[in-house]
Amino acid sequence: MARSKWVCGLAALVLAVVVPVPAAAAVAVAQVSSSPAQTIDNIGASGAWWVNDLARFSATTRQRVADLLFGADGIRLSAYRYNIGGGGVGVAAGDRAPQTPLTSPGTYDWSRDPGGTEFVRQAASHGVPDLVGFVNSAPAVWKDNAKSCGGHLKAGSEPAFAGYLADVVAHFRAEGVRINHLSPMNEPRNSFDGSPCGQEGMLVDPAQRDDIVRAVGARGLGVGISADESSTVGQFTSEVPQWMNQAGTAQYVTTLAHHTYDFPNDTTLAGVAGVRQQFDKPTWGSEICCFTGINGGYGATYDPTITGALAMSSIVHRDLTVAGDSAFHWWTALSKVMGCSPGSSPDCATRTNTSGYNDGLIYYDPDFASNGNQNLYPTKRFYALGQYSRFVRPGSVRYPVTGTPSGVQVMATSNAGQWTLVVNNLTTSEQRTDVRFTALENVSAVSAYRTSATENLASIAVPPVSGGTASLTLPALSTTTYVLRQNGGTAPTAPATALVGVGSGKCLDVPGASTTNGTAVKIYGCNGGSNQMWTPTAAGELRVYGGKCLEAYQQGTAAGTVVDIYDCNGGANQKWTIGSNGSITGTQSGLCLDVQGAGTADNTPVVLWTCGGATNQQWRRRV
Repeated sequence: MARSKWVCGLAALVLAVVVPVPAAAAVAVAQVSSSPAQTIDNIGASGAWWVNDLARFSATTRQRVADLLFGADGIRLSAYRYNIGGGGVGVAAGDRAPQTPLTSPGTYDWSRDPGGTEFVRQAASHGVPDLVGFVNSAPAVWKDNAKSCGGHLKAGSEPAFAGYLADVVAHFRAEGVRINHLSPMNEPRNSFDGSPCGQEGMLVDPAQRDDIVRAVGARGLGVGISADESSTVGQFTSEVPQWMNQAGTAQYVTTLAHHTYDFPNDTTLAGVAGVRQQFDKPTWGSEICCFTGINGGYGATYDPTITGALAMSSIVHRDLTVAGDSAFHWWTALSKVMGCSPGSSPDCATRTNTSGYNDGLIYYDPDFASNGNQNLYPTKRFYALGQYSRFVRPGSVRYPVTGTPSGVQVMATSNAGQWTLVVNNLTTSEQRTDVRFTALENVSAVSAYRTSATENLASIAVPPVSGGTASLTLPALSTTTYVLRQNGGTAPTAPATALVGVGSGKCLDVPGASTTNGTAVKIYGCNGGSNQMWTPTAAGELRVYGGKCLEAYQQGTAAGTVVDIYDCNGGANQKWTIGSNGSITGTQSGLCLDVQGAGTADNTPVVLWTCGGATNQQWRRRV
């Protein structure tokens, strides 16, 4: 959450300044590197706080919202952040006071929070790969001030709080909704206290963060823990080492998450990479909103136009390319804070004002309860995020791009033989640039889509491509996505990657770098050796050394079957599915790649076992 979003008395508005850039005499040539950067996990948005209001809308409108966010004809978000409410004790605003199912420790009323639970179920039913349960405040019974805002989690209550989260995860899992990431604290330096409070919040000092992580991790929930969701990059880089270095903590953390409410410059933002490298964990940019313009900071402005969209697009680009984050999450999918009521002034939804906030992708009438207006008002930001989320899917690998002209941002990703370029032209002039794919001579354009002042994810003509170079013409103030097919060349469609066990922190390893058929794989400390580098193929194989495949020994399908390497032969026992939750499932057996006995020691065997979602069955890719 942004710092007391849209409260009065914020800093003065900083208007976006977009400087015209004359067309260059010569076309710039941008180069796509042949060396991969990070793998993209997901792109998503939050379900706070609008779900409380939407529970009062018609079923038809609620379904329309779900289809817009998650559906094939919408923007296909690949992550959804479900706010596990703290009960709203002491919080004034009804929409920011999410209910909790907890009635007393160990006792639940699962009919509570109907809006929140409906949309996490909608996300699951639409096949959203990653569902993140995040907490703004623990229930008041475990807070030292007995409120859902301000105060700390009581010292010693960490196990009880972890048990509560475990019960929530288990409840949804029983009905087929798999929460596969948990964020047990959100903006832990912001209390959001007040009389009354404007929103839920909970202070968690660095010394307590590791206690919470270990308490949740010890529950063995089979979910990844994402922490610590610091409000700013500065807090993230200085405070994460304080708690991650505590004994027994890092093993439970799957992603290190940060917000960017300091609106950092590139130098500061690049500091995220240092934390990622120190702890060998993917980083996620898990929240941002509420800017005053392309170069503005935090403050009041409602801008549904392409200018507001490009401000967000630039942040997405920089999070993924400068910080090197593996995920981008916009703060909130819907908002009513538009600074006007379209029920009484219908065209106000299309005009910029300085009373509302740039916090939503889609807006609804703040006066809906009194005027009955349940119309939805998508902004250009909604379509601009779709330029990323529809096409940069989980498992896409980013390749750095150099040589772009000033005011133009190009992000390149590859996934299963298909390349995607998402290109932002932040200038007020048409720009032309060539994009050359290193070592690829046979690339063909498949489709292209654009959001601009006059277009909303509109299908456009594909660019000319010759000799591995795509020639792009970019209208002023636009975001364009180009989809290209790789038909030849030497660059990999998916890079070789280490497979790191989430529970052990060790790599899937061929012992002794053996190339002998039938060698059983184990886990071992990650060392970058060729015997730890696995290449996913379009055929569903996991190859090592180029010609050996991971397989179920002698086509075994029983739990406990040894997993070994063998010459790649196309057998069903050599086919694997990599799940968004980190599971690797044998196609023939339906069993999961499992570190035997949840062991963490070097040379612990890896076998097939019934899938249960535990961390010894979760693997993360590291290029």
